[in-house]
Amino acid sequence: MSPFNYFDEYPSAVTVCNEHAQIVYMNQKAAATFEKWGGKALIGQSLYDCHNPKSVAKIKEILATGKPNTYTIEKNGLKKLIHQSPWFHGGKLAGLIEISIELPAEMPHFIRS
Repeated sequence: MSPFNYFDEYPSAVTVCNEHAQIVYMNQKAAATFEKWGGKALIGQSLYDCHNPKSVAKIKEILATGKPNTYTIEKNGLKKLIHQSPWFHGGKLAGLIEISIELPAEMPHFIRS
């Protein structure tokens, strides 16, 4: 079993690409999120074909440096936390994982010591 299969029914969108930015996995939530662009049919496509130039530059930066990128967005009335992180296999950068988590309108924030 592929380790990504663990995310099939995960309630947040998970998309995985290889080191060439080719999509190799989408869980059910990601496929539903990107349904109007092809859903699971996007597997095998390049992330570069699905993003604007600024986003392509960021993807290339993550794949070149191995440093993650995290931000929030609001789209169609939904707030989301986007976390894009490199993943590794055998100590070598193997690609990028993007997790998109829908956030509640009001969310508690705790400072812990």
